[in-house]
Amino acid sequence: MQPTADKSETPAAPARPAKGNPPDIASVTVPDTLSALHVNPDTGLTSAEVDVSRKEHGYNEVAVKKEHAVLNFLKKFWGISAWMLELIMVLSAVLRKFSDLVVVGTLLVINAVLSFMQEQRAAGVVEALRKRLQVSARVRREGKWQVIPARELVPGDIVRVRPGDIIPADVKLLTGGLTADESALTGESKDVNKAPGAVLSSGSVVRRGEGNGVVILTGAKTYFGRTTELVQKARPKLHIEAVVSKVVRWLFVIVGALLCVVIVLSLVRGVPLLEMVPLMLVLLMSAVPVALPVMFTVSMAVGSKELAKRGVLVTRLSASEDAATMNVLCVDKTGTITMNQLAVTGVIPLEHATEADVLFAGALASQQANQDPIDVAFLDAANKQHIFDNLPKVTPVSFAPFDAKNRRTEAVVEQNGQRLRVMKGAMRTVAEACGLQPPAMQALEARVSKSAAKGYRTLAVARGPETGTPALLGLVSL
Repeated sequence: MQPTADKSETPAAPARPAKGNPPDIASVTVPDTLSALHVNPDTGLTSAEVDVSRKEHGYNEVAVKKEHAVLNFLKKFWGISAWMLELIMVLSAVLRKFSDLVVVGTLLVINAVLSFMQEQRAAGVVEALRKRLQVSARVRREGKWQVIPARELVPGDIVRVRPGDIIPADVKLLTGGLTADESALTGESKDVNKAPGAVLSSGSVVRRGEGNGVVILTGAKTYFGRTTELVQKARPKLHIEAVVSKVVRWLFVIVGALLCVVIVLSLVRGVPLLEMVPLMLVLLMSAVPVALPVMFTVSMAVGSKELAKRGVLVTRLSASEDAATMNVLCVDKTGTITMNQLAVTGVIPLEHATEADVLFAGALASQQANQDPIDVAFLDAANKQHIFDNLPKVTPVSFAPFDAKNRRTEAVVEQNGQRLRVMKGAMRTVAEACGLQPPAMQALEARVSKSAAKGYRTLAVARGPETGTPALLGLVSL
């Protein structure tokens, strides 16, 4: 049986954390976790314990396998297309056809240099992005809180997470409570509530709440790290490679069949086989598309350059051609294949409200400091139409940000000594707050469905007294 850790005892020797294996994060309790990792949550690890643990577990990162530049360049001369060109070069050298040797050799080198330069340039950009996107973590060591790069975390570190933080490693929550966005790992957009004892996976984002946790797994051992390693190992055959290989393979078959026929005839007629070498060169030069690899490389390099002008990062030349063969692309589009910037495209006033009334209330129910895309869209639309010009000063009293439960934002403001309550959010939620009856709500849902069919996101805006029932002003399409 594993002995229970006593907080009053002298801290364990530095070598102990290295011997302790991380517990099963899915089932073990918080006390057992702390005991297995030999850490006191009130003080954290010491510098000596961190050094010993890092020697065993390494840095908190997934190692990127980097190939030597020379070997990477030499690989450009390996492959079925390169072999055919190299065979032609050998036969040209044997027959002293130096002009053919120079032409084919030049094409082979140009193909390798263009492909190598493009990939090296893309690799440099990716590395620069990785350095800029390094994550920091708040960690308690030797009783003091400090901010360190996330790659320096080790199992047993006590970390503090707050709203907006990216979880830097697999962490078991010790104190507090929060809501995390795990869409990067699971694809589910709904936030997940986390209580003490729950596991926060590396790569998830804290939306609400805060708390302390203990690092259990780091680097490639985390859920996110294992996924990253699988992606690195995956080497699917690209479409362009399959097409070129098929063409070249059939050309080899045709040339091989012709050569077999010629050899049989030469043996039947008693002609020396050495005299067949020039014929082999002629067949290869006529049947093999010598400029095919170069043509593909140059065309894809030009395409990659044009994509780069539009902000697309092409890390592999053949990727652009491979993407062009897609029929259906399934992706979470918010901020992934878009700029994550919304704009107001239409305002539908209801009852006696005007377009200015709708934008005015929607802008008051927004907050610039949050930098929420929806809030920014309303504020930008109000500013462009000068909604706030020549109006009495509006003083904010309170603001309730978007909540997944009520699906709306609310604010109380004061104007001319009178307090108003404004809100914006999902149509049904706001309509229910305004006391609309089912027939009226169904009519509004029909309008929302028409906008949704065109790719628009429609929100409802309402305004009313601070303590009374608000009135629905209109709909806004984004």
